[in-house]
Amino acid sequence: MRYRLIILILFSLFVVAPECFSQGFHTTSNKALKAYNDGVTSYEYLDLDKAETYFKLAISYDRKFYEAYMMLGELYTRRNNYAGAVENYSAAIDIDSSSYRPVYFYLANAEMMVEKYTDALSHYKAYLRSKETLEKNRLAALKNLRNCEFAIEAMKKPVLFNPESVGNGVNTSEDEYWPSITADGQTLMFTRQEQVRRGRYSLPINTYQEDFYLSSFSGNGWITAVNAGEPLNTQQNEGAQTLSSSGNYMYFTACDRPGGLGSCDIYFSALRNGRWTIPFNLGSPVNTTAWESTPSISADGRMLFFSSNRPGGYGGKDLWYSVLNEKGECSAPVNLGESINTAGDEMSPFIHFDGKTLYFASDGRPGMGGFDIYMSRMKRDTIWTDPQNLGYPINTASDDMGLVIEANGLKAYFSSKRDSHNGKDIFYFNLDESVRPDAVSYLKGTVTDRETGRPLVAEYELINLSTNMVTMKNSTDDKGSFLVCLPSGFNYGINVSRPGYLFYSANFMLESEHSVTEPFIKRIYLDPVKVGERMLLTNVFYEIDSWELKKESVAELDNLVELLNLNRDYIVEIGGYTDSTGTDLHNLVLSEKRALSVVNYLVANKISAGRLRYKGYGNTSPIGDNITVEGRRRNRRTEVKIVDRIK
Repeated sequence: MRYRLIILILFSLFVVAPECFSQGFHTTSNKALKAYNDGVTSYEYLDLDKAETYFKLAISYDRKFYEAYMMLGELYTRRNNYAGAVENYSAAIDIDSSSYRPVYFYLANAEMMVEKYTDALSHYKAYLRSKETLEKNRLAALKNLRNCEFAIEAMKKPVLFNPESVGNGVNTSEDEYWPSITADGQTLMFTRQEQVRRGRYSLPINTYQEDFYLSSFSGNGWITAVNAGEPLNTQQNEGAQTLSSSGNYMYFTACDRPGGLGSCDIYFSALRNGRWTIPFNLGSPVNTTAWESTPSISADGRMLFFSSNRPGGYGGKDLWYSVLNEKGECSAPVNLGESINTAGDEMSPFIHFDGKTLYFASDGRPGMGGFDIYMSRMKRDTIWTDPQNLGYPINTASDDMGLVIEANGLKAYFSSKRDSHNGKDIFYFNLDESVRPDAVSYLKGTVTDRETGRPLVAEYELINLSTNMVTMKNSTDDKGSFLVCLPSGFNYGINVSRPGYLFYSANFMLESEHSVTEPFIKRIYLDPVKVGERMLLTNVFYEIDSWELKKESVAELDNLVELLNLNRDYIVEIGGYTDSTGTDLHNLVLSEKRALSVVNYLVANKISAGRLRYKGYGNTSPIGDNITVEGRRRNRRTEVKIVDRIK
């Protein structure tokens, strides 16, 4: 009975639930029993190598030693050697198929992990026919029945998928997971779990430390990752992070920190002068006394998605979102609803740079087993489509999560334990077209003083020209650099400004079909406010062959109003230009009336008429050719010139 008690204790610790063997052992060999007893003792003290040797020795003495096979099955399960577990549980059933019916449950669990779904399905059914099932195990078996049925069909029609390791610059013998990537695909941040030996005694305590690492992409792949350093990394554990589209700030998870609200909270840090700022806890209402983790920030910085087991959800861990204002303050989180969340757990959300395609992991839906990765699209106002399983072999019997995708929607990164001997690594693959997000281009710019060439910290705005709404507002870093995503389907204006300078504007016409494979890279020069300087109003538009301002011009003109209000002692000239289409006289008159339309708008917005001049220049002074569509578009322009200063 001593052996029986130990077995029950071990099964209660390491298996789903204890369910009793029948009375008596399946051997009369004293040698086998002695080896078995030594194996159980070693197992009890977690000396698994020695336990394995003893259990194998017991079997060598008696090939029908049922209990020894059972303990080997448990040992291999604990070691994630599921093939070994299948072999030994199967051997036990061959010896005695009826004395301990829960073995079918343990066998089926192991079979799922090696993707023997048909066998697992049969053995779950065999287990459920038993009267000695525990409720917890019965529910798990019923759930896995559905998973097996799904997996069998999914494996019949695998998606195109060729996972490759991101390379030795990132992956090591340690565990690497939770990848985050910038919109330009040049910076990869991830979490690495390293074994750390601490203590001053003869037997140091082995612990695990989670830190952030960074790698940059070169032409030959990802270079050797470096520790992100203090104050981002500490002697505590950090992980489950999300980088902003530019890589200039991040949100991440830390647990059990002083001043924390719950077991795990979400923190914020920004990159300043090449160093990360001291992280701060987002506090209420995002963080609670519950568990908050795995954040994902939208490209415009306005929506923060995360996982939490706070009250008010649909199950264990649900996905929530919070809206951020211009000060970075978070609104009360909103649950993503039953179209996304289940009675199970939902984790690792990733909102793509397109702002509407969401990827996440869930164990509450039929899948391949464990956590699978799903995709859903926002239809309107955070109303989501039914999630779509990314399919096999993206999803496997192991936990698959932490998917992130580059801005162009082609290359995806995720962490997976595909090889039980290698631990967790980060892989990449080309995403199947059926589950791709909308492609996103981006503007990557550097702002400098035109006269001195020094970088400038400036404010930039991304404006939806169709609505004249500012969709993103932020500042450049200390080097004058910024990156802003440009989702397809809209026309955008960009405005870059700094006190004491004329602003810069540009537009990106993305309503029609376009290529996003080539990003916009610009070196932006700002001119100081002084007599003689001029600037181009790129986002002022007129109706065809008319001087009537289009509604898309409002945002740009309002920026001009603000500039003139900040510099009240200057007199400016509004100059109108046309392309060479039409007669010289017609173009001259048209350009003058267009310039006057701008003046009238400024006067209507309380800019003194005494500070304003206007002149039409017709088709003179072209800045592009008059042959191509693009060249003519550039020549049809409105300029502002500072002509004098009020004495």
